[in-house]
Amino acid sequence: MADEPVKKILLIDDSSQVNDHMRRMVRSFKREQWELEWADTYAEGLKKLLTGKYGVCLLDYRLDEGRDGLQLIREANAAECTTPVIFLTADPDIDEAALSAGAMDFLVKAGFTATDLERSIRYARRLSAMMNQLRQQATRDKLTGLINRREFDRLLDEEWQRSTRFKHGFSLVIIDIDFFKKVNDTYGHQAGDAVLQHVSSLLAGQVRSIDRIARYGGEEFAVVMVETDRAHARDTIDRLRALLADTPCLIPEKNLTIPVTMSAGVATAPEDAETLQQLIETADAALYTAKKSGRNRVVTAKARASKDPWGGTPPAPAAAAGPAT
Repeated sequence: MADEPVKKILLIDDSSQVNDHMRRMVRSFKREQWELEWADTYAEGLKKLLTGKYGVCLLDYRLDEGRDGLQLIREANAAECTTPVIFLTADPDIDEAALSAGAMDFLVKAGFTATDLERSIRYARRLSAMMNQLRQQATRDKLTGLINRREFDRLLDEEWQRSTRFKHGFSLVIIDIDFFKKVNDTYGHQAGDAVLQHVSSLLAGQVRSIDRIARYGGEEFAVVMVETDRAHARDTIDRLRALLADTPCLIPEKNLTIPVTMSAGVATAPEDAETLQQLIETADAALYTAKKSGRNRVVTAKARASKDPWGGTPPAPAAAAGPAT
């Protein structure tokens, strides 16, 4: 059997002496083999941490340019980093703040041994795994594995706030599987579940990693397309519509091949809405138009005639778009 790959620890600390000391500790571990990598600045440490390639991060409290590890943890958490962090500091009174910020454990620099560090790493990893599992259960749809409606609403609100603050547009897409009730009535609910999994897998495999896709409810899905204008959103979703139409759902154990199509409505901020609720309603209205006009098509909302919420002249209204336009 091949040896297990060496796991990596990221140390973020501005002291080369601490780096040397931690390397000696890591080399003396008894139970597992680890390799230590070092980042001596806030920026470099955060960049490495966000790669996700480390099993655990050892983070110093005091970093360069007056910044500290608490800030770094919060920034990493905001970027959805799940690497467990163990806080290192000479100040034992910072423990509560470190744990509140998201650290999995806390060690006082002058008071721990290699055995303590190895034990802390095991503890932090197990605690992090349990928390990630709970987070998955709370934020993911059990059937499809996509984020659920509650989590999507939270992320959509965040994107609206970010869009408003930084003047970056984005698009919201609401998707509905065509004639899904007929699938359930004809083939049964297990086949319906298979179709939902088929569609979710196809969509999730095609959208960008920075976008957010969710099971919105029943046979509906929703996508937040970050920094994407109306035309690009329409073209991307129409490509996915065509791909789905050409990719039937196969259920070998039942010897079934079920053709599947979808309809979609696209609304774009800020052109189509002054509020987040209005954006959702506009995308939903565009979806309703797509379904009423024949299904298996993508329809974009028309830009408002009112003043753009970011100021300036609003764009000209956009025509609805289907697969043939």
